[in-house]
Amino acid sequence: VISCEVSQWSAWSGCAEPCRTTYRVRRRRVLREPRNGGEPCPALEERAGCVHYWSRQGAECKQALIPALITTGGFGKARKKRAAADGTERAGYCVEFQLVAIMPGCMHSHRSYTRWMRYLREGHTVCVECQHPALDSRSLHCYGDGSGSQENELLHWQAVGSPQCRGTWKRIRQLDTCSCPSVHSFLFI
Repeated sequence: VISCEVSQWSAWSGCAEPCRTTYRVRRRRVLREPRNGGEPCPALEERAGCVHYWSRQGAECKQALIPALITTGGFGKARKKRAAADGTERAGYCVEFQLVAIMPGCMHSHRSYTRWMRYLREGHTVCVECQHPALDSRSLHCYGDGSGSQENELLHWQAVGSPQCRGTWKRIRQLDTCSCPSVHSFLFI
């Protein structure tokens, strides 16, 4: 009995397309085919969501075309510890948004890492923190933060980990110091 043997994963590719929510890929190859009833080969390709905010020509993408990618604010505590450890932490900021529309996919997520999505409710004000490394060093803002948007312009957002959880919001204001209530505190990715 000879089981399948595969190589290590390749490095992640870049995003498939710039200026939109898309995916990146990593692959591995078969080193030895299974024989005589051995274990079959595992998946040879994985995809992960990503957004590249610069065109192939190096121009910044229009923010209105790209949804803000967000996750729970609790993720930021671990991110801050890592940044402090390597000395790269840069001061961030927060942005308050009013949630306008939310897709039903936010309410039907039962995985432990997506439970935070249940706190998203239409009409509520949420606070989203922009911190290193999401804070872009060229523009000094997080993509999807709504800077440069018109008053009352509907902006799009999407929850990381669940493409079915997305919606629209309106930017209220930017805060230089973050004092977000934990239940309605989120983080730009």
